[in-house]
Amino acid sequence: MFVRTLVLAAAAMPVAAQSSAAQAGLAASAERQLPALTETYKHLHRNPELSGHEEETAAFVGGELRKLGYTVTEHVGKYEDGTQALGVVAVMENGAGPRLLMRTELDALPVEEKTGLDYASHVKTINAQGQQVSVMHACGHDLHMTVLLGAARELAQRKSEWHGTLMLIGQPAEESVGGAQAMLADHMYERFGRPDFVLSEHDTNDVAAGSIAIKGGPLLASATSINVTIRGIGGHGSAPQSGKDPIVLAAEFVLVAQTIVSRQIDPQQPAVLTVGTIHGGTKNNIIPDEVTLGLTLRTYSPVVRDQILADLRRTANGLAEAYGIPADRMPTVTITESTPATFCDPALAERLRAAATAALGKDRVLEARAVMGSEDVGLFSLDGKIPAVMYWLGAADANKLEESLKSGVPLPSLHSPLFAPVYEPAIKTGVTAMTAMALDLLK
Repeated sequence: MFVRTLVLAAAAMPVAAQSSAAQAGLAASAERQLPALTETYKHLHRNPELSGHEEETAAFVGGELRKLGYTVTEHVGKYEDGTQALGVVAVMENGAGPRLLMRTELDALPVEEKTGLDYASHVKTINAQGQQVSVMHACGHDLHMTVLLGAARELAQRKSEWHGTLMLIGQPAEESVGGAQAMLADHMYERFGRPDFVLSEHDTNDVAAGSIAIKGGPLLASATSINVTIRGIGGHGSAPQSGKDPIVLAAEFVLVAQTIVSRQIDPQQPAVLTVGTIHGGTKNNIIPDEVTLGLTLRTYSPVVRDQILADLRRTANGLAEAYGIPADRMPTVTITESTPATFCDPALAERLRAAATAALGKDRVLEARAVMGSEDVGLFSLDGKIPAVMYWLGAADANKLEESLKSGVPLPSLHSPLFAPVYEPAIKTGVTAMTAMALDLLK
């Protein structure tokens, strides 16, 4: 009789009231998880691992998901050189329905932490170049993993509220832009099923902790790494007329290349071209044979990206011809790595905005701002064939963010040694929002 009375009471309750009660329960459940999730977050923060070396992190995430009842497969992924990646795929099937992929990253950065926190990382390791480097979760992947594990627990405990299949991804090597491609190259979709939706989040100090921000359209830019080799004819520094100085040519190339975006690209099409490295020469009085430069190119449009690449090649060759460089010593422009723009499906973004608003309240669901940073999560959407959304998870202290906006002095950003998310409200908000979005997509 008691159960029947509750059912009748729920049936008589207005739909909005039922939804409000359910969402309040979700927020309260996330709050109850917070002590355990805080320990998870601090553990991950203290023990970061570089891209391609996420052995302990992958094992930890896989182990936690296995405890929750997910079927876990580890070591998913093949890099281009044939080595094994450390991707994690956890699946929970719950009847007929959509398949939802939710993704987190596993790797950290070669950054020396300077936050002074009692749970700060003091990890040092040897990088691929044989150098000793410090390691820090300066991009917040520890927060992302914690949120995913919290949402995974909520969804495992709420199987009566959804139907379909959850596919949770622990992706390695996001920072080196290779992990998503490695997992797809290992036939991930053929082995575990192609999803109907892709959902992910990324923390930011541009949004206060306790809120999220979401939008349709481009959220992050594509990233293309480019190596340019400028060749000349070496000789003695006292007799430049006897050779062709590639350092002078490289210097002019840098200056002219900076006009490509400002003078050859539609100003309504955002693009950034930055020269990050330049190497040439061995001694003050020797003109070298060549100079190498490393560039990064960011755009939202693949058409603009290809246009700038063509402009770079034309600029390098044109300057070399003007300097009289022999035909067999012309410059080369090579792409070393590339990842597409992160594009949020507009219809899916609005659906998820509604779900998040119901869970968090309208004042805590903001309009996202696109940035020129990059991610490789867009690869999981297969060039937009699968609807995908990434949303911003606020990580900033609200008072400090307000002061920063007034003063114009930015807060420590992602990749900064001082980056320190306000983790408690961020974790609660992330778990609540991601669970609410998943329940909506699988209802």
